[in-house]
Amino acid sequence: MSHGPVWHPFTQHALQPEAIEIARAEGAWLERPDGSRILDAISSWWVITHGHRHPRIIDAIKRQADQLDQVIFAGFTHHPAEELAARLTKRVGLPHLFFSDSGSTAVEVALKMALGYWRNQGLNRTRIIAFEHAYHGDTIGTMSAGARGVFNAPYEPLLFDVTRLPFPAKGKEQDTLAALRAATADGQAAALIVEPLILGAGGMLTYSPQVLAEMARICRETQTLFIADEVMTGFGRTGTFLASEQAQVTPDILCLAKGITGGSMPLAVTLASSAIYEAHYSPDRRKTFFHSSSYTANPIACAAALANLDVWDEEAVATKIVRLSQWQRELGESLRNDPRFTDARFCGTIAAFDLKVADEGYLASIGPKLYDFFLSRGLLLRPLGNTIYIMPPYCITRDELASLYEAIRAAADTFGARA
Repeated sequence: MSHGPVWHPFTQHALQPEAIEIARAEGAWLERPDGSRILDAISSWWVITHGHRHPRIIDAIKRQADQLDQVIFAGFTHHPAEELAARLTKRVGLPHLFFSDSGSTAVEVALKMALGYWRNQGLNRTRIIAFEHAYHGDTIGTMSAGARGVFNAPYEPLLFDVTRLPFPAKGKEQDTLAALRAATADGQAAALIVEPLILGAGGMLTYSPQVLAEMARICRETQTLFIADEVMTGFGRTGTFLASEQAQVTPDILCLAKGITGGSMPLAVTLASSAIYEAHYSPDRRKTFFHSSSYTANPIACAAALANLDVWDEEAVATKIVRLSQWQRELGESLRNDPRFTDARFCGTIAAFDLKVADEGYLASIGPKLYDFFLSRGLLLRPLGNTIYIMPPYCITRDELASLYEAIRAAADTFGARA
């Protein structure tokens, strides 16, 4: 049994004592030191969009590293951050942007902005509303907004209470909307936070743009802030640059991370409306937005994000996304009609399928077996229990994608009858 110094995330070392070393990567592929390759079918935890080591992004990182590596961002600024903020605010339609360094911190910032907005106006609106099954990160605030379960059970004493909405599953959308109306009726709710169109770690559960639009309308009607956690869904995953676009919704607060640098560097942003910013703008220093991290707006990460926007503006990214979305649906049809699977679902470039097993859920015993099975075939698929999902970089070829579906069918052949 290995007891090395590295403690890996979401890893039970008693069951997975050794990590797989990766020496290099390119496009949709990871390469081990011996030259063997693994197809990265989950974009290295959903961050790689265009493919590993996109040359424009890597070149931008190298150039910036030769000029400015890091500077305190309190009272100082630099061109990459200023330009990135200008381009992103214009692109998403929100005028103010706060930098951080991960999806969890982007959401933590959003929750703090929402609470500060009300407190700075002398109003005691502190209730946060969120979906059941939601996942918003692993810091205390984001765990509180996320569903209670295996991810956060040991930390329950630290978490604050949140009002839960039933997930708007097909045919049950009105239950969700009625619950939101009830939760906001007394005018005491601070904010609703949602993952637009698809829940990630909660099981890749999908819902319609119409529901998203109606939830935003209810929030406007009740003056409840609307927070869109687009950490996973942003930068094209659902078929559009932002998932919120499909509902024609501009949130009060928007969280972006993961794909913001194309997956090359850690960076996150939280964008906010003028009203949110103005509530913190005051000669009273007590109304300052008190949040930071040491590497806020790191210049090298900002340069990578700018190069990523250049790729979006100047290369055929939208075409690749449309093509990948079509391939997912075409190849996924065989699993939709396979009795060993249930609830085949597609959301832009993402596809997910539930393998029928006796013990469903994130801790389903089939999960580690599926993971090992796919790795033995040179494929990185990391099932959420019995939920198998495919979220590849946009550069994947149809043949590469087809190999994933072949492997999923083979896994059902191997495990389905005795799962």
